[in-house]
Amino acid sequence: MTEVPIAPERPSRHRRHVWVTVAVTQALLAVMAVGAVTVAYSTLNSNIANGDDIMHTMPKPAATVEESGPLEPLNILVLGSDSRAGEGNDIDGLGDIGERADTTILLHVSADRSTAYGVSLPRDAIIDRPDCALSDGSVVAGETAAMFNTAFAVGGAQCAIQTIESLTGVYVDHFVVVDFNGFKDMVEAINGVEVCIPTEVDDPEHDIFLPAGVQTLTGQDALNYVRERSILSNTGDIGRMKRQQAFIASMTNKIMSAGILSQPLSVFSFLNAATSSIEVDAELDTVGKLADLATQFRNTGLSDINFITVPIAEYPLDPNRLIWTEEADELWERIIADRSLGKDFNDTAIGADDSVGTVDEPTDAPTDEPTDEPTDSPTTEVPTDEPTVDPEEAAAAEAQAQARLAAGLCA
Repeated sequence: MTEVPIAPERPSRHRRHVWVTVAVTQALLAVMAVGAVTVAYSTLNSNIANGDDIMHTMPKPAATVEESGPLEPLNILVLGSDSRAGEGNDIDGLGDIGERADTTILLHVSADRSTAYGVSLPRDAIIDRPDCALSDGSVVAGETAAMFNTAFAVGGAQCAIQTIESLTGVYVDHFVVVDFNGFKDMVEAINGVEVCIPTEVDDPEHDIFLPAGVQTLTGQDALNYVRERSILSNTGDIGRMKRQQAFIASMTNKIMSAGILSQPLSVFSFLNAATSSIEVDAELDTVGKLADLATQFRNTGLSDINFITVPIAEYPLDPNRLIWTEEADELWERIIADRSLGKDFNDTAIGADDSVGTVDEPTDAPTDEPTDEPTDSPTTEVPTDEPTVDPEEAAAAEAQAQARLAAGLCA
Protein backbone atom coordinates (compact mmCIF):
# COMPACT_ATOMS: atom_id res chain seq x y z
CA MET A 1 0.00 0.00 0.00
CA THR A 2 1.47 3.18 -1.12
CA GLU A 3 1.76 5.76 1.52
CA VAL A 4 0.12 8.96 0.62
CA PRO A 5 2.42 11.83 1.50
CA ILE A 6 0.96 14.07 4.08
CA ALA A 7 0.59 17.55 2.69
CA PRO A 8 2.08 20.28 4.79
CA GLU A 9 -0.46 22.00 6.90
CA ARG A 10 -1.75 25.06 5.12
CA PRO A 11 -2.20 28.17 7.12
CA SER A 12 -5.74 28.85 8.02
CA ARG A 13 -7.64 31.39 6.02
CA HIS A 14 -7.53 33.66 9.05
CA ARG A 15 -3.74 33.43 9.38
CA ARG A 16 -3.21 33.98 5.66
CA HIS A 17 -5.50 37.00 5.91
CA VAL A 18 -3.37 38.42 8.71
CA TRP A 19 -0.15 37.91 6.73
CA VAL A 20 -1.59 39.57 3.67
CA THR A 21 -2.93 42.43 5.74
CA VAL A 22 0.46 43.00 7.38
CA ALA A 23 2.26 42.87 4.03
CA VAL A 24 -0.18 45.25 2.36
CA THR A 25 -0.14 47.57 5.36
CA GLN A 26 3.66 47.73 5.34
CA ALA A 27 3.64 48.43 1.62
CA LEU A 28 1.05 51.16 2.04
CA LEU A 29 3.05 52.73 4.86
CA ALA A 30 6.14 52.73 2.68
CA VAL A 31 4.24 54.26 -0.21
CA MET A 32 2.65 56.81 2.11
CA ALA A 33 6.04 57.76 3.54
CA VAL A 34 7.53 58.21 0.09
CA GLY A 35 4.40 60.02 -1.00
CA ALA A 36 4.53 62.38 1.99
CA VAL A 37 8.13 63.29 1.27
CA THR A 38 7.35 63.74 -2.41
CA VAL A 39 4.30 65.89 -1.73
CA ALA A 40 6.17 67.95 0.86
CA TYR A 41 9.11 68.48 -1.48
CA SER A 42 6.78 69.35 -4.35
CA THR A 43 4.81 71.77 -2.17
CA LEU A 44 7.88 73.57 -0.92
CA ASN A 45 9.48 73.62 -4.34
CA SER A 46 6.40 75.11 -5.98
CA ASN A 47 6.39 77.88 -3.37
CA ILE A 48 9.68 79.29 -4.65
CA ALA A 49 9.58 81.53 -7.69
CA ASN A 50 12.27 81.05 -10.31
CA GLY A 51 15.20 83.29 -9.44
CA ASP A 52 17.31 85.45 -11.71
CA ASP A 53 21.05 85.27 -12.13
CA ILE A 54 22.76 88.04 -10.17
CA MET A 55 24.07 90.91 -12.27
CA HIS A 56 27.45 91.47 -10.62
CA THR A 57 29.67 94.52 -10.89
CA MET A 58 32.83 92.48 -10.32
CA PRO A 59 34.17 88.99 -11.07
CA LYS A 60 34.08 86.35 -8.38
CA PRO A 61 37.37 86.42 -6.49
CA ALA A 62 39.70 83.49 -7.08
CA ALA A 63 39.96 81.07 -4.16
CA THR A 64 42.97 81.71 -1.92
CA VAL A 65 45.55 79.15 -0.87
CA GLU A 66 43.87 78.82 2.53
CA GLU A 67 40.62 77.75 0.87
CA SER A 68 41.94 74.31 0.07
CA GLY A 69 38.72 72.50 0.89
CA PRO A 70 35.62 72.08 -1.28
CA LEU A 71 33.98 75.22 0.12
CA GLU A 72 34.60 78.93 -0.32
CA PRO A 73 33.48 81.91 1.78
CA LEU A 74 29.89 82.99 1.19
CA ASN A 75 28.32 86.44 1.34
CA ILE A 76 24.52 86.42 1.42
CA LEU A 77 22.44 89.59 1.28
CA VAL A 78 19.27 89.31 3.39
CA LEU A 79 16.61 91.94 2.65
CA GLY A 80 13.37 92.55 4.53
CA SER A 81 10.90 94.11 2.12
CA ASP A 82 8.34 96.64 3.40
CA SER A 83 6.07 96.06 0.40
CA ARG A 84 2.37 96.16 1.26
CA ALA A 85 1.47 94.21 -1.87
CA GLY A 86 0.46 90.57 -1.43
CA GLU A 87 -1.72 88.78 1.09
CA GLY A 88 -1.05 89.76 4.70
CA ASN A 89 1.47 92.50 3.89
CA ASP A 90 -0.74 95.61 4.09
CA ILE A 91 -0.23 95.85 7.83
CA ASP A 92 -1.18 99.51 8.18
CA GLY A 93 -3.66 100.15 5.37
CA LEU A 94 -1.21 102.16 3.26
CA GLY A 95 -1.89 100.13 0.13
CA ASP A 96 0.70 99.57 -2.59
CA ILE A 97 3.41 102.12 -1.76
CA GLY A 98 6.16 100.38 -3.68
CA GLU A 99 8.99 98.45 -2.08
CA ARG A 100 11.89 99.47 0.12
CA ALA A 101 14.44 97.56 2.17
CA ASP A 102 13.11 97.71 5.72
CA THR A 103 16.03 95.53 6.86
CA THR A 104 19.37 94.86 5.16
CA ILE A 105 21.90 92.40 6.54
CA LEU A 106 25.05 91.25 4.75
CA LEU A 107 25.81 87.78 6.11
CA HIS A 108 29.40 86.55 5.80
CA VAL A 109 30.07 82.82 6.24
CA SER A 110 33.65 81.58 6.55
CA ALA A 111 35.04 79.06 4.08
CA ASP A 112 35.29 76.36 6.75
CA ARG A 113 31.71 77.19 7.91
CA SER A 114 32.98 77.56 11.49
CA THR A 115 31.82 81.17 11.88
CA ALA A 116 29.22 83.54 10.46
CA TYR A 117 28.48 87.18 11.12
CA GLY A 118 25.76 89.47 9.85
CA VAL A 119 26.36 93.18 9.22
CA SER A 120 23.32 95.46 9.42
CA LEU A 121 23.31 98.28 6.87
CA PRO A 122 21.14 101.25 7.86
CA ARG A 123 18.56 102.27 5.29
CA ASP A 124 19.07 105.98 6.06
CA ALA A 125 22.80 106.01 5.29
CA ILE A 126 23.79 108.46 2.54
CA ILE A 127 25.77 106.85 -0.29
CA ASP A 128 26.56 107.37 -3.98
CA ARG A 129 24.46 104.78 -5.78
CA PRO A 130 25.93 103.43 -9.04
CA ASP A 131 24.07 102.72 -12.29
CA CYS A 132 22.28 99.38 -11.91
CA ALA A 133 21.84 96.80 -14.68
CA LEU A 134 18.59 94.82 -14.28
CA SER A 135 17.66 91.34 -15.50
CA ASP A 136 15.32 92.70 -18.18
CA GLY A 137 18.20 94.54 -19.85
CA SER A 138 17.27 97.99 -18.55
CA VAL A 139 19.58 100.25 -16.58
CA VAL A 140 18.64 102.37 -13.58
CA ALA A 141 20.63 105.59 -13.42
CA GLY A 142 22.81 106.14 -10.40
CA GLU A 143 22.46 108.98 -7.91
CA THR A 144 24.82 110.90 -5.64
CA ALA A 145 24.03 111.52 -1.98
CA ALA A 146 21.13 109.08 -2.07
CA MET A 147 19.72 107.05 0.83
CA PHE A 148 21.00 103.48 0.83
CA ASN A 149 17.59 101.85 0.64
CA THR A 150 16.72 103.69 -2.58
CA ALA A 151 18.82 101.03 -4.34
CA PHE A 152 16.26 98.35 -3.50
CA ALA A 153 13.36 100.72 -4.19
CA VAL A 154 14.48 101.54 -7.74
CA GLY A 155 16.06 98.24 -8.77
CA GLY A 156 15.22 95.50 -6.28
CA ALA A 157 17.77 93.02 -4.99
CA GLN A 158 19.87 93.34 -8.16
CA CYS A 159 20.51 97.05 -7.56
CA ALA A 160 21.05 96.53 -3.82
CA ILE A 161 23.75 93.95 -4.59
CA GLN A 162 25.44 96.09 -7.24
CA THR A 163 25.43 99.05 -4.85
CA ILE A 164 27.09 97.01 -2.11
CA GLU A 165 29.67 95.49 -4.44
CA SER A 166 30.55 98.93 -5.85
CA LEU A 167 30.89 100.57 -2.45
CA THR A 168 32.63 97.78 -0.55
CA GLY A 169 34.42 95.50 -3.00
CA VAL A 170 32.63 92.56 -1.35
CA TYR A 171 31.33 89.95 -3.84
CA VAL A 172 27.74 88.93 -3.00
CA ASP A 173 27.07 85.25 -3.75
CA HIS A 174 23.34 85.06 -2.99
CA PHE A 175 20.36 87.10 -1.92
CA VAL A 176 17.17 86.38 0.00
CA VAL A 177 14.20 88.78 0.20
CA VAL A 178 11.52 88.21 2.88
CA ASP A 179 8.22 90.11 3.16
CA PHE A 180 6.16 91.02 6.24
CA ASN A 181 3.78 88.08 6.03
CA GLY A 182 6.56 85.57 5.56
CA PHE A 183 8.35 86.92 8.62
CA LYS A 184 5.22 86.55 10.76
CA ASP A 185 4.50 83.04 9.49
CA MET A 186 8.06 81.85 10.18
CA VAL A 187 7.85 83.14 13.77
CA GLU A 188 4.47 81.44 14.20
CA ALA A 189 5.84 78.15 12.84
CA ILE A 190 8.34 77.90 15.73
CA ASN A 191 5.77 79.06 18.32
CA GLY A 192 7.26 82.47 18.82
CA VAL A 193 10.60 84.05 19.72
CA GLU A 194 11.72 85.14 23.18
CA VAL A 195 12.69 88.80 23.72
CA CYS A 196 13.21 91.11 26.66
CA ILE A 197 11.62 94.57 26.56
CA PRO A 198 12.98 97.05 29.14
CA THR A 199 9.91 99.31 29.19
CA GLU A 200 6.25 99.05 28.26
CA VAL A 201 5.34 100.10 24.73
CA ASP A 202 2.04 101.97 24.52
CA ASP A 203 1.81 103.43 21.02
CA PRO A 204 -1.85 103.93 20.03
CA GLU A 205 -0.86 105.87 16.90
CA HIS A 206 0.68 102.73 15.40
CA ASP A 207 -1.51 100.29 17.37
CA ILE A 208 1.48 98.77 19.19
CA PHE A 209 1.12 97.60 22.78
CA LEU A 210 3.83 95.46 24.36
CA PRO A 211 4.38 94.86 28.10
CA ALA A 212 7.81 95.12 29.68
CA GLY A 213 9.87 92.07 30.59
CA VAL A 214 10.89 88.73 29.11
CA GLN A 215 8.21 87.31 26.83
CA THR A 216 7.63 85.23 23.72
CA LEU A 217 6.33 87.21 20.75
CA THR A 218 4.39 85.76 17.84
CA GLY A 219 2.78 87.03 14.64
CA GLN A 220 2.01 90.73 14.47
CA ASP A 221 3.53 91.45 17.90
CA ALA A 222 6.87 90.10 16.66
CA LEU A 223 6.69 92.29 13.56
CA ASN A 224 5.74 95.31 15.68
CA TYR A 225 8.71 94.68 17.96
CA VAL A 226 11.31 94.67 15.19
CA ARG A 227 9.75 97.68 13.41
CA GLU A 228 8.89 99.97 16.38
CA ARG A 229 10.96 103.16 16.31
CA SER A 230 9.31 105.81 18.49
CA ILE A 231 9.31 104.42 22.06
CA LEU A 232 11.80 101.58 22.50
CA SER A 233 14.72 103.30 20.78
CA ASN A 234 16.07 106.76 21.54
CA THR A 235 18.61 106.21 18.78
CA GLY A 236 16.09 105.89 15.94
CA ASP A 237 16.95 103.45 13.19
CA ILE A 238 20.22 102.44 14.89
CA GLY A 239 18.31 101.11 17.87
CA ARG A 240 15.83 99.35 15.66
CA MET A 241 18.67 97.55 13.85
CA LYS A 242 20.04 96.38 17.20
CA ARG A 243 16.62 94.98 18.12
CA GLN A 244 16.39 93.22 14.77
CA GLN A 245 19.80 91.67 15.38
CA ALA A 246 18.76 90.53 18.86
CA PHE A 247 15.51 89.09 17.52
CA ILE A 248 17.23 87.16 14.72
CA ALA A 249 19.85 85.91 17.19
CA SER A 250 17.11 84.68 19.55
CA MET A 251 15.24 83.10 16.65
CA THR A 252 18.40 81.32 15.49
CA ASN A 253 19.00 80.15 19.05
CA LYS A 254 15.52 78.64 19.30
CA ILE A 255 15.66 76.88 15.94
CA MET A 256 19.07 75.33 16.62
CA SER A 257 18.83 74.52 20.34
CA ALA A 258 15.18 73.85 21.18
CA GLY A 259 14.65 70.68 19.21
CA ILE A 260 12.82 72.39 16.38
CA LEU A 261 14.94 70.57 13.80
CA SER A 262 13.87 67.20 15.26
CA GLN A 263 10.15 67.93 14.83
CA PRO A 264 9.09 67.18 11.23
CA LEU A 265 5.84 69.16 11.41
CA SER A 266 7.58 72.23 12.84
CA VAL A 267 10.30 71.99 10.21
CA PHE A 268 7.74 71.68 7.41
CA SER A 269 5.67 74.60 8.77
CA PHE A 270 8.76 76.77 9.03
CA LEU A 271 9.98 75.85 5.55
CA ASN A 272 6.51 76.27 4.07
CA ALA A 273 6.28 79.76 5.57
CA ALA A 274 9.78 80.64 4.41
CA THR A 275 9.51 79.33 0.86
CA SER A 276 6.08 80.90 0.38
CA SER A 277 7.37 84.39 0.97
CA ILE A 278 10.96 84.60 -0.22
CA GLU A 279 12.61 85.78 -3.38
CA VAL A 280 16.02 84.25 -4.10
CA ASP A 281 18.62 84.18 -6.84
CA ALA A 282 18.80 81.42 -9.46
CA GLU A 283 21.36 79.41 -7.48
CA LEU A 284 18.95 79.05 -4.52
CA ASP A 285 15.57 78.69 -6.23
CA THR A 286 14.80 75.06 -5.35
CA VAL A 287 14.39 73.22 -2.06
CA GLY A 288 17.34 71.02 -2.99
CA LYS A 289 19.64 74.01 -3.47
CA LEU A 290 18.50 75.58 -0.19
CA ALA A 291 18.95 72.24 1.60
CA ASP A 292 22.47 71.89 0.23
CA LEU A 293 23.28 75.34 1.59
CA ALA A 294 21.65 74.62 4.95
CA THR A 295 23.60 71.39 5.50
CA GLN A 296 26.83 73.34 5.28
CA PHE A 297 25.98 74.98 8.61
CA ARG A 298 25.36 71.80 10.59
CA ASN A 299 28.62 72.21 12.53
CA THR A 300 28.36 75.96 13.11
CA GLY A 301 27.76 76.59 16.81
CA LEU A 302 25.54 79.31 18.26
CA SER A 303 28.58 81.01 19.79
CA ASP A 304 30.04 81.31 16.30
CA ILE A 305 27.14 83.37 14.89
CA ASN A 306 27.20 87.12 15.57
CA PHE A 307 25.48 90.29 14.39
CA ILE A 308 26.92 93.81 14.24
CA THR A 309 26.14 97.18 12.65
CA VAL A 310 28.41 98.76 10.07
CA PRO A 311 30.41 101.62 11.70
CA ILE A 312 28.37 104.79 11.18
CA ALA A 313 28.27 108.47 12.09
CA GLU A 314 25.88 111.37 11.68
CA TYR A 315 25.68 112.80 8.17
CA PRO A 316 27.11 116.35 8.38
CA LEU A 317 24.41 117.90 6.20
CA ASP A 318 21.43 116.28 7.95
CA PRO A 319 21.35 114.99 11.55
CA ASN A 320 18.54 112.60 10.56
CA ARG A 321 20.81 110.74 8.14
CA LEU A 322 23.93 108.61 8.56
CA ILE A 323 27.21 107.83 6.77
CA TRP A 324 29.57 104.87 6.92
CA THR A 325 32.81 105.77 8.69
CA GLU A 326 36.40 104.90 7.78
CA GLU A 327 36.22 101.96 10.20
CA ALA A 328 33.75 100.37 7.77
CA ASP A 329 36.59 99.96 5.28
CA GLU A 330 38.38 97.69 7.75
CA LEU A 331 35.22 95.60 8.07
CA TRP A 332 34.94 95.14 4.29
CA GLU A 333 38.61 94.12 4.18
CA ARG A 334 37.96 91.49 6.83
CA ILE A 335 35.05 90.06 4.85
CA ILE A 336 37.02 90.03 1.59
CA ALA A 337 39.94 88.26 3.31
CA ASP A 338 37.55 85.86 5.12
CA ARG A 339 38.75 86.96 8.54
CA SER A 340 36.89 86.93 11.85
CA LEU A 341 35.43 90.12 13.29
CA GLY A 342 38.25 90.72 15.75
CA LYS A 343 37.99 92.26 19.20
CA ASP A 344 36.98 95.78 18.19
CA PHE A 345 33.93 94.62 16.24
CA ASN A 346 33.12 91.73 18.60
CA ASP A 347 32.79 94.12 21.55
CA THR A 348 29.55 95.46 20.09
CA ALA A 349 28.29 92.20 18.57
CA ILE A 350 25.12 90.36 19.53
CA GLY A 351 25.62 86.59 19.52
CA ALA A 352 23.12 83.86 18.76
CA ASP A 353 24.07 82.32 22.12
CA ASP A 354 23.48 85.54 24.07
CA SER A 355 20.76 85.64 26.68
CA VAL A 356 17.94 88.01 25.77
CA GLY A 357 18.55 89.73 29.10
CA THR A 358 16.34 90.12 32.14
CA VAL A 359 14.86 93.03 34.01
CA ASP A 360 16.40 93.33 37.48
CA GLU A 361 13.92 92.41 40.19
CA PRO A 362 14.18 92.63 43.99
CA THR A 363 14.91 89.39 45.79
CA ASP A 364 13.95 88.14 49.25
CA ALA A 365 16.94 85.82 49.47
CA PRO A 366 18.75 85.87 52.83
CA THR A 367 21.90 87.93 53.08
CA ASP A 368 25.20 87.21 54.76
CA GLU A 369 25.12 90.37 56.91
CA PRO A 370 26.96 89.95 60.25
CA THR A 371 24.94 89.62 63.47
CA ASP A 372 25.55 91.41 66.76
CA GLU A 373 26.08 88.14 68.66
CA PRO A 374 29.45 87.92 70.44
CA THR A 375 32.02 85.43 69.35
CA ASP A 376 34.90 83.80 71.15
CA SER A 377 37.04 83.68 68.05
CA PRO A 378 39.46 86.48 67.34
CA THR A 379 38.61 88.59 64.37
CA THR A 380 41.05 88.21 61.55
CA GLU A 381 40.99 89.42 58.00
CA VAL A 382 40.85 86.56 55.50
CA PRO A 383 42.47 87.37 52.19
CA THR A 384 40.36 86.70 49.13
CA ASP A 385 41.34 85.59 45.67
CA GLU A 386 38.77 87.75 43.93
CA PRO A 387 40.31 89.33 40.84
CA THR A 388 40.38 93.07 40.51
CA VAL A 389 38.11 94.61 37.92
CA ASP A 390 39.83 96.14 34.94
CA PRO A 391 38.56 99.74 34.68
CA GLU A 392 38.61 99.65 30.90
CA GLU A 393 36.65 96.40 30.77
CA ALA A 394 34.16 97.73 33.30
CA ALA A 395 33.70 100.91 31.28
CA ALA A 396 33.23 98.91 28.08
CA ALA A 397 30.64 96.67 29.77
CA GLU A 398 28.77 99.71 31.08
CA ALA A 399 28.86 101.35 27.63
CA GLN A 400 27.48 98.19 26.05
CA ALA A 401 24.71 97.99 28.65
CA GLN A 402 23.73 101.60 27.98
CA ALA A 403 23.79 100.95 24.22
CA ARG A 404 21.44 97.99 24.68
CA LEU A 405 19.03 100.09 26.73
CA ALA A 406 19.16 102.85 24.12
CA ALA A 407 18.26 100.28 21.46
CA GLY A 408 15.26 99.04 23.43
CA LEU A 409 16.97 95.91 24.75
CA CYS A 410 17.37 94.78 28.34
CA ALA A 411 20.88 95.47 29.63
